[in-house]
Amino acid sequence: MQAPDTLCLAPWVHTYLSPQTERRMCCASREPAQNFAQYIDTKSGTGTYIPITLEQHWNNDHMRSVRRRMLAGETLPECEVCNDRLLNTDVYRTYFWHLFKHKYDNLMLATHLDGTCDVLPVSWDYRFSNLCNFKCRTCGDMLSSSWETEQKTHSMVNWADPKNNWMKPDVREQISKFQDSQIEREFSDAVEQHRVEEVYWVGGEPLMYEQHWRYMQRIIELKDGPQVYARYNTNLSRVEYRGINLYRDILSRLGNWQICASLDGTGTIGEYIRTGLDYDRWLENFHNAVAIRRHPRQVRIDFTLTLPGMFEIVNITKLAKQFNVDILAKVIFSFSPDIVMSPLALPRYLLDPWLDELILETHGAMQAVLIQLKNRPTFEEQWPSEYKQGLARGRARVLQLEQIRTQRITMTDILASRPEVLKWWMDNA
Repeated sequence: MQAPDTLCLAPWVHTYLSPQTERRMCCASREPAQNFAQYIDTKSGTGTYIPITLEQHWNNDHMRSVRRRMLAGETLPECEVCNDRLLNTDVYRTYFWHLFKHKYDNLMLATHLDGTCDVLPVSWDYRFSNLCNFKCRTCGDMLSSSWETEQKTHSMVNWADPKNNWMKPDVREQISKFQDSQIEREFSDAVEQHRVEEVYWVGGEPLMYEQHWRYMQRIIELKDGPQVYARYNTNLSRVEYRGINLYRDILSRLGNWQICASLDGTGTIGEYIRTGLDYDRWLENFHNAVAIRRHPRQVRIDFTLTLPGMFEIVNITKLAKQFNVDILAKVIFSFSPDIVMSPLALPRYLLDPWLDELILETHGAMQAVLIQLKNRPTFEEQWPSEYKQGLARGRARVLQLEQIRTQRITMTDILASRPEVLKWWMDNA
């Protein structure tokens, strides 16, 4: 049975849940919000919390429609991030196909004409909360409790926007109850019934989740470790929990695993982009991960390219060479012109010459992302009438955070080593 080129196996094998218990096909799919709009959603939710169970979601109208359209060979707008390679050049669709292509024929036999699928998911991305000890400038309050606390402390929450209703105490209580009762049961049942083949631990910061340690220990107790592929996207600020060591007690007992250790810059620039990063501690934990890997792809540097991160591309490339690891390179999401942390906020006359320089000093995934940036519209090209206002809003946001957070450098300090870029930044004050 031949699969259409645009078909992704995620709607047959994978289930995603946000920290606010929003369900999507995957973390990169662009879909209308159910309750509270996430950062890449295509339509705002009502702000009223109406959670749905996995059973209700798995074969609802939308999921059946997705499967039908994929089988018909359609290019789905929900899959824009993969279709147009908006995040990175190595797309999520390819990942699911490589991991689960052996199931394709049986999955098609289990799929009815109306798109109903009779088998349950075996791949899990359940984000049990937004608990995180970092405030990365590429992130936000929905994925970081530290961001959320900062927003509330400094009266930065727009309470008139329904998408922020999840932060209200009464709604937070409802979400917590649903997580503690329904979500825990869904994942626990999958573990106990040996239905977890792949699990993506991401957050928040997944190594701060009590659930991570509890469920991974249980998978090992059930002797399912050799059949489970565990994938981590972690800030690598901690690798132990109550005497349990990630490397010694968890990963050593799995058939396969991968750590994508987030790092968007080295030293002070890295610590500016990822507020909370202790670079020396990251290096120690990363070194220990590399020491136990069984093949090169088990440990990678997860690099999200930002405007200040442009200055760190060569350093990250050298670091990857030092550790003999690959770089998972991607670009910060930007669906509005106020995301001034994006390189695409730069006008073309500044961006392209800089990219040309960096392309000559890189290779592989990092180089591919830089080449792709040359073919993507800048904010000025994509939103010509909104560019200036968006730039002003985004710049004001950067300066506001710099006043709140105590760090050794500022955006102005970072840009100073490239005078023409600094001039652009200062001219738009």
